[in-house]
Amino acid sequence: MSTFLKESSRSGDRPLIISDTTLRDGAQMPGVHFSVDDKVAIAKALAEAGVDVVEAGFPAVSEREVEAVRRICAEADVPRVMVLCRAVAGDIEAAWRALAEADPDRRGVGVFLATSPLHRRYKLGKSKDECLRMIDAAVVQARRRFDKVTFSCEDGSRTEPAFLRRAYGVAMDAGATGIGFPDTLGVLTPEAVKRRVRMLVTLAHPRGVKLRVHFHDDLGLATANTLAAVAAGADIVHLTVGGIGERAGNAALEETVMALRLHARQYRRAVGVDPARLTSLCRLVSRLSGVPLPANKAVVGGNVFATSAGVHQDGLLKHPDTYLPFRPETVGAEGIRLPLSAMSGKAALALRLTELGIALSGAELAAASRLVKNADPSEWADEEALLRRAAAMARGKGAA
Repeated sequence: MSTFLKESSRSGDRPLIISDTTLRDGAQMPGVHFSVDDKVAIAKALAEAGVDVVEAGFPAVSEREVEAVRRICAEADVPRVMVLCRAVAGDIEAAWRALAEADPDRRGVGVFLATSPLHRRYKLGKSKDECLRMIDAAVVQARRRFDKVTFSCEDGSRTEPAFLRRAYGVAMDAGATGIGFPDTLGVLTPEAVKRRVRMLVTLAHPRGVKLRVHFHDDLGLATANTLAAVAAGADIVHLTVGGIGERAGNAALEETVMALRLHARQYRRAVGVDPARLTSLCRLVSRLSGVPLPANKAVVGGNVFATSAGVHQDGLLKHPDTYLPFRPETVGAEGIRLPLSAMSGKAALALRLTELGIALSGAELAAASRLVKNADPSEWADEEALLRRAAAMARGKGAA
């Protein structure tokens, strides 16, 4: 194991709370339809992986959501189950119906209200003062039911900083134990995230309130923005398995966890998620969601531990760490693959020929390598036939 990974769980590092929203935001991805059983299976896998909090759903949507949350509380050994509510009384009561039977220490609710100028004007039709009154009323009601209440400003990244401070101040005065900062449209850069998070940490931490962050991937920056928020002092990160979610998706659990572990000296945050569970977890969610994992998906994609480039193959055969950021077993993957292509070198070719029971001299191997590199792309449809033909020709047997 690398030095980076050995140092990723130092006891002196401040804990970072990993909150997974695959079952809520991930379930809002177009084309995803989790059954109740699917949700329970994923929640159990998240618990086994060491996730701290599971956002299990949006109970106001349907009775089916309520049932899923109840079953997750009963069947999955998750430290805490959260649900999402709009800042309206009916949503909070639906959350209570879903979570009422759970242990008080294991349940919580996230309340949100849109606060950006666009949302205030066109979606809500509310003034700033009306929004502040809604926030106060919703948080007060939620605290009557729950010990853990997080309030989030939807579209917080496009909300005026001064109004953000007012909105969160009202929420904390009303009893919010956490505040959430979502980049709902995925428009921020890491530099902007640091400025916002530092402002909010200064607001929240003196009052003993935790700050949660939630980033979307519309610019491909969700994981980078999450890491910037961690560096700026965020306490809780909202993530999804495989990065699934609305539009371009969310910050990915597997990417964030591995970045924090590989760069433990930089971030100095303790993460309880077991990286060896990441590949199986991503495959489970991919299968149940119907969203395929791209071959080039960071951390868990099929090509992360595969290369067909000759220079890389030669290095990997000499020592795996020459061309790997971390070993396959670190994230529960099967192992290194060296698929052949026209870009492959003699080292990988010799290995593949050995697997086929073919031994060549140095000169013959060089000749076979030239033949393989210059083969027509159509010949790669039957790789074994191509290699046997090249080996025979290299030996001077004249195979066609």
